Amino acid sequence: MSVVTGLDIRLPIGGLFTILGLILVVYGLATGSNTALYDRSLGININIWWGGAILLFGLWMVFLARRAVPAGMRRKVPVVVDKPVAPR
Repeated sequence: MSVVTGLDIRLPIGGLFTILGLILVVYGLATGSNTALYDRSLGININIWWGGAILLFGLWMVFLARRAVPAGMRRKVPVVVDKPVAPR
């Protein structure tokens, strides 16, 4: 028995990654002046870089989920097959 719910898994995954990316970017911006925190990563504010990457991935997943057409909304296009013509 199959039940179609209409919720694309990309939407909640994209939302969670977007929120996590935003948290990391904001944290990286808030702690950007703390050089002792980023000594282990050779002075690179890794929170901003990974937060941006996770944010982009989350937004991409949300975009793909919003762009997808649900199965029940697809138009049925009839397939037209031409009959072969016998040679004369």
